[in-house]
Amino acid sequence: MLINCKGTLIDLSSPKVMGVINLNTDSFYSESRVTGVQALFNKVVQMVEEGADFIDLGFMSSKPGSEISDPQTETLVIGQSVKAILDQFPEVLISVDTIHADVAAVSLEAGAAIINDISTGTHDDQMWKIVKEYRAPYIMMHMRGNPQNMQILAQYEDVVMDVLRYLAAQRNAAIDFGINDVIIDPGFGFAKTIDQNFELLNKLAAFKMIEAPILVGISRKSMIYKTLNTVAQDALTGTIALNFGALERGANILRVHDVKEAKETIKLFEKLNEFN
Repeated sequence: MLINCKGTLIDLSSPKVMGVINLNTDSFYSESRVTGVQALFNKVVQMVEEGADFIDLGFMSSKPGSEISDPQTETLVIGQSVKAILDQFPEVLISVDTIHADVAAVSLEAGAAIINDISTGTHDDQMWKIVKEYRAPYIMMHMRGNPQNMQILAQYEDVVMDVLRYLAAQRNAAIDFGINDVIIDPGFGFAKTIDQNFELLNKLAAFKMIEAPILVGISRKSMIYKTLNTVAQDALTGTIALNFGALERGANILRVHDVKEAKETIKLFEKLNEFN
């Protein structure tokens, strides 16, 4: 459960929080979006003060129906943002959410610590080469298709076993390729129905057999707000409840929009487990 982030060993046996910042205008939760350097700084300061262990910086919206981002534009925006953040806050560990190898390369060169790839290298065949070259931890997620068509690809014989087999195979392939630190993400909301998302979460402990840290990204997603007949803006309570369930089943990283609440959830979870 140790990952090497730019020479610092991070122990994920104690759950960590990854705060989400989107450098676009169309990600599904509006409060995650920022435009302009000052707004970006304000968001980073808030998340750091609230206890974020990592900041996950993304440009491309991956909500259902979204188009693939232009890699040149994304490279420019992400590269400048990583540099701007680290110039002001050099200790921040930045994860870059991208499917493009060029973006990964520029980000890691600018000082980013982690690459978070929802395509697991299937979009860009140079991605693993870049991650290996920079010796960066790599988050690989399960998804079928791409954000434009993924929701019509949610047919599984057994969603848990299908996702488990995929991530196990990809993790082993990445290790064999020379990527030392792999984190797995079941991909909640990506080519899954609401019921499939809940089944995956309920059986999350099965993914521990892969012997890789588990990232859970369910914050304010439709599996929560559609079940509660509400909207993403009102899905914080549901997010807290399901994040606690994820921790009970072995989650090592919670990827969230609301850092303070996630840190409090972890604190209470760990306090409860003192009495096991």
